[in-house]
Amino acid sequence: MSLKLRRVITGHDASGRAVVKIDEIAKNISSRRQGIASTVVWSTNTFPVNNEGDEDAGQRELGTTLDNGTVFRVVRYEPGVVPRRHRTDSVDYAIVIKGEIDMELDGETVTLRAGDVLVQRGTVHNWVNRSNAPAIVAFVLVAAKPDRKSTRLNSSHTDISHMPSSA
Repeated sequence: MSLKLRRVITGHDASGRAVVKIDEIAKNISSRRQGIASTVVWSTNTFPVNNEGDEDAGQRELGTTLDNGTVFRVVRYEPGVVPRRHRTDSVDYAIVIKGEIDMELDGETVTLRAGDVLVQRGTVHNWVNRSNAPAIVAFVLVAAKPDRKSTRLNSSHTDISHMPSSA
């Protein structure tokens, strides 16, 4: 399993000219469970975002989401990856880059294919790759207040894989 992703990050030089600051194959590939590889392309920890400085915000240590911030992450899901029911206190913009992947909600499944987009609004979900090829999805997670109708979970990131599907 591999995830090869070129990331190009712009900024300004000392005289204020727009320049490319980073142009590389992403090095921070991680895997928190078998069948998944991901990389954080960029993250922010304030609103509005501060574009000053030269910190490589793709190298920050962080969890799935970032309080009062954003996370731009690309994930590769191998066929048969074990699903993980979870939700985050964020609005997630997803773009399927390659392959197809199922998003399972409470009693509903939607198959997303390359070119499809999704707005995930803090709902409990699984990502399941039932195909025979990898699926690659780009996500931008933006910190959000949780929907109070969803009382089952109330932390910023909760894995509920131990809960029954009907819960």
